[in-house]
Amino acid sequence: MGSEISESSFDSAAFLKNLTTRPGIYTMLNDKGEIIYIGKAKNLKNRVSSYFKKQAASIKQQVMVTKVAAIEVTITHTEGEALLLECQQIKRHKPRYNICLRDDKSFPYVFLSSEQDFPQITIHRGAKNKKGRYFGPYPSSGAVRESLKLLQRLFPIRQCDDAFYNNRTRPCLQYQIERCTAPCVGFIDKKDYALDVESTVMFLEGKGSLLIDQLIINMEAAAATLDFEQAAGFRDQIARLRSVLEKHFVHGEKGDVDIIACASKGSIACVQVFFIRNGQHLGNKVFFPKVTDEYEPAAILQAFIPQYYLDKPVPYELIVSHEPEEAALLIEVLAGQIKHPVSISSSVRGERLKWLQMAGTNAENSLLSKLSDKQGVYDRFLSLQEELGCKDLPKRLECFDISHTQGDQTVASCVVFDREGPVKSAYRRFNISGITGGDDYAAIHQAVFRRFKRLKQGEHEAPDILFIDGGKGQVHEAQKALAELDINNVMIVGVSKGPDRKPGMEKLILVDQEQPVDITPGASGLLLIQHIRDEAHRFAITGHRLRRGKASKQSVLETIPGLGSKRRQLLLKQFGGLQGISCASVDALCSVDGISRHLAQRIYELFHHQDDDSI
Repeated sequence: MGSEISESSFDSAAFLKNLTTRPGIYTMLNDKGEIIYIGKAKNLKNRVSSYFKKQAASIKQQVMVTKVAAIEVTITHTEGEALLLECQQIKRHKPRYNICLRDDKSFPYVFLSSEQDFPQITIHRGAKNKKGRYFGPYPSSGAVRESLKLLQRLFPIRQCDDAFYNNRTRPCLQYQIERCTAPCVGFIDKKDYALDVESTVMFLEGKGSLLIDQLIINMEAAAATLDFEQAAGFRDQIARLRSVLEKHFVHGEKGDVDIIACASKGSIACVQVFFIRNGQHLGNKVFFPKVTDEYEPAAILQAFIPQYYLDKPVPYELIVSHEPEEAALLIEVLAGQIKHPVSISSSVRGERLKWLQMAGTNAENSLLSKLSDKQGVYDRFLSLQEELGCKDLPKRLECFDISHTQGDQTVASCVVFDREGPVKSAYRRFNISGITGGDDYAAIHQAVFRRFKRLKQGEHEAPDILFIDGGKGQVHEAQKALAELDINNVMIVGVSKGPDRKPGMEKLILVDQEQPVDITPGASGLLLIQHIRDEAHRFAITGHRLRRGKASKQSVLETIPGLGSKRRQLLLKQFGGLQGISCASVDALCSVDGISRHLAQRIYELFHHQDDDSI
């Protein structure tokens, strides 16, 4: 075949010659046996043939085909079966060239038990094997907990587990704050509790208006029997319920609807899903499917919808920002899975259009945030490579800084950045000791030596560039420390403050280079250097303040001869700290056990000698 991709070692002509025209899925593997792509087809022969025709295949497909060493096929009865099998296999193997849904955890529900005399309401995730009612799904555990808090204020159903409930002999705090009616100790009977359960079910079913009508009837009945206290309770409940309905119910929506909007740019895609159940907006969730190339939003939704809903309840209606390429097939498969009609629509009006626009706006904003964070940091790494003349693009940066107060309580910081920004889990601090106070050179030497000694022991990976907040002296000490450890593959860069210590005027000092590196004005790589330097400075100062704070309570008193640890602790307790001790008279100090007048006089003079000298 003259149209075959010449770079591919795969004999496509021989394979296609006997390939079936029936529906099914095809799995492409590389020379290592790894699955790189999974697809489905109504006609396997026609679909697979399209990859090996240059005039028909996209650039992405041509690149992928060069890596194909084998193709396996699985025949199905229908295209719908092929779609389901394709989704299952993609979710399992996550091939490199497929659009893959990465965040696919099971979603939580509100669960109302039905086996107890006093049912429990709580969060539930996983298999629905308990007897009771399930409401949802909710986009997150936080959304469920927020709903449970609302329900506690409206209808005080117990939310404690059975082990806690069955062993109570007196009401818990929830009863004291009027969030539960204490059925555990018999403070409410089954009939009244059942009314609260019924109201809870009506609320969760989206029957808020009917519930308010029922509560009004109950209020009027209580007033008619002169039970004004109960009537006032119904009145307050109605007011709270109206307030909740205004905030959480979607005007004009009575059923179950998911609103799905997609935005994409380059090789990053974002999908926002808004959940509406029984007319109630339960929240929204954002997804970033894995893509390796630029796809149209319609194609992304075509891949997203079956992967997402394969093992989840499907609402009656899906409102989408872009109609999927095979919407009719998706409707057929989803309806067959869930056993009820499903519609997918992109042309909507009124309230539906407002919600779709809101989902689209959220998707665009989330995508822009993702792009700015990821691309911005990556571009700065590229600029840094160019400015410093690095052969390869740096992967990992570390920066050291020193903080102390007149040489006291010296702390060194080490912060780490990679191509996605700060790696805070890798940050470290070093309490510096055994050096002359204020000797920043010795402090840098000790910190770098201790850090890279751990690297030699395999505790962490080596940085490509080591930044030191300082000039030639600090750079020399860092170089010396690495040389002592026989480490010579790390680039050392000193960041010296420029004239007037203004940002943007920093000088970069390299080992064995007399003159500082000239940085292109406005280069984004300089922003990265400033960021990591400032982060190291912040982390060092925070560590120094913590160390100084711990030491300050005792450091001054430790200078007094004859005042041991136990007496220092006793003084601090008696006077509530150093400030109280500094204000105490000699007689007051003598009143503490173990403090003689002579010792009390020395303590007093410690805090007052400066005042005495000035007189």
